[in-house]
Amino acid sequence: MPDIHMQRSHQLGLPAARTIAHEWAQQLEEKYGATCRYAQSPESADGDGVDSLHFSRSGLNGTLQVSASSMVLDAKLGFLLAAFKEKIEAEIARKLDAVLGPAL
Repeated sequence: MPDIHMQRSHQLGLPAARTIAHEWAQQLEEKYGATCRYAQSPESADGDGVDSLHFSRSGLNGTLQVSASSMVLDAKLGFLLAAFKEKIEAEIARKLDAVLGPAL
């Protein structure tokens, strides 16, 4: 089970959600030295699909699932970062809420 699980619904569509995920990955790489790998899914006829952003750095690894209507983050914290779980979780929620709107 992940240490952090967060889900946010949105109405942005997949192209806009992808843009947000790519920007988030860039911030993770630049600010925290994380390694990010984005796997884009082929879109179905209805424009739906689920992309995966895999991220890792010392003490942290996880995945952000990106679809046309939601983003789901699962992250595992290492021993040292686990002490800051609440602060990390609040910061992630704040950033997601800023771009997607508050959780429903």
